[in-house]
Amino acid sequence: MAKIIRLDPLGQETSVLTNDHLLSALLKNELNVLHECGGRGMCATCHIFIKEGMEQLSPISRREQRTLGAITTSNLGSRLACQSRVMGEGVVVELPSGMYLSDTTDIESLVGRRAEENILHPLDGHVLVEAGKLITRSMISQLEETRSNVATHLANSTLA
Repeated sequence: MAKIIRLDPLGQETSVLTNDHLLSALLKNELNVLHECGGRGMCATCHIFIKEGMEQLSPISRREQRTLGAITTSNLGSRLACQSRVMGEGVVVELPSGMYLSDTTDIESLVGRRAEENILHPLDGHVLVEAGKLITRSMISQLEETRSNVATHLANSTLA
């Protein structure tokens, strides 16, 4: 049986099958949500905030708690969309503002431009480049190194 959830700040409602992950609803609505670890709860790219209805979701697992603990923007309403199964009605989801670094395909093209929105670290969610800040060549080097480190981390966690 389907449950209705609301996506804020869009004010959009969508249905999710009971026991399906919130990630499936977000992807179905073509929202910019990544899932770098393949939905295993090991990265922060599907980090969301639950504004209402936390009790209508599956409980937080130890793995999800560990991942949420590493996210600098995490709060009491934080969940990973890939780990949050919808059990009842009344869930209101808000996406964090910003763009994850792994969503940037051509980092070099950003040099000399101002970040249109915060660029976020894909594993812990902290802001790498603030919105409105000029992106310099040295920042690009740091971003490329971060992206390489993330790829290595995720590859190693796949083997474990």
